[in-house]
Amino acid sequence: MTNAELAILTLIAETSRHGYEIEQIIEERGMREWTEIGFSSIYYLLNKLEKQGCVVSRIEKPVGRGPARKVYEITESGLEIHRKVVIEALSTPKPSYSSLLLGLANLPGLSSNDAFTALRNYQESLDDRLEQIRSRRESQRPLQYFVEAMFEHSMAMVEAELNWIKSFIRQMEAKHD
Repeated sequence: MTNAELAILTLIAETSRHGYEIEQIIEERGMREWTEIGFSSIYYLLNKLEKQGCVVSRIEKPVGRGPARKVYEITESGLEIHRKVVIEALSTPKPSYSSLLLGLANLPGLSSNDAFTALRNYQESLDDRLEQIRSRRESQRPLQYFVEAMFEHSMAMVEAELNWIKSFIRQMEAKHD
């Protein structure tokens, strides 16, 4: 199961939801900060989860005006799959394939100036990202303990990468002096 599928299944495990409501919650919770889930893929993923038997849908008639909505509910099978996938996610580290590593593998093909410029831009982007995460966390407080943990993890990962990139730039500068 992909991270995007798990994110949507988790939202439906909380309570039955329709597609637009899922999009609203993804935005409110800042879920795009920590999982790849595009607005245009929500309905595709809902259909995929339904075909897998994880969710079922029903048409809900509107209260008052407005269109009928397709509401998704998790199945017993979906609950068991959700449980297993969450346990796996919490217990098994997965490799990440950063484009930074591909860039590092190709550093010899760049001029020193281009390499330093690119790495300093990367550092600035990390600084900006860290500030965005901190700001988003502050704007959403008080947070449930697990949401706080998600923000703390994200900040720790960015801080670690920021420390590494600063150290690497210093090493490169020492070699080029």
